Amino acid sequence: MEIMEKVAYLKGLAEGMELDTDKKEGKLLAAIIDVLEDIALEIEDIEDAQAELGDGLDAVSDDLEDVEDVIFGDDDDEDDEYYEDDLGEDEDCYATTCPTCEETVYFDESILEDGEVICPNCGEKLEFDLSTLEDDDAPSDEE
Repeated sequence: MEIMEKVAYLKGLAEGMELDTDKKEGKLLAAIIDVLEDIALEIEDIEDAQAELGDGLDAVSDDLEDVEDVIFGDDDDEDDEYYEDDLGEDEDCYATTCPTCEETVYFDESILEDGEVICPNCGEKLEFDLSTLEDDDAPSDEE
């Protein structure tokens, strides 16, 4: 049973019992039933508004998904080809291992001029000597 149905049932019981609203107890019970009816109506309004907001949120979510598809594209495989497409064939790619998190960090010649690399995994500042670096043609899928 819905809340409004329960309140209507209580109201019917009170009328069926021929509750005397001139007495203190009758006035109290009648007032409680009226308050319960008002609360039930408010709850119905809140539930309707919540359903309406949910529908609106679903529509916004669908629209956002469409925008993401336009901006980022539908193909998730593009992420895997990022390094191969963006690195020129003439550029050398270097790799070093972070001593803190032991992850392999890849970088190109433009970073060599700075003489240091910040590990993207743990934030450790890696200073290096060119003789200790491994020369790679392209980074592997580890990152």
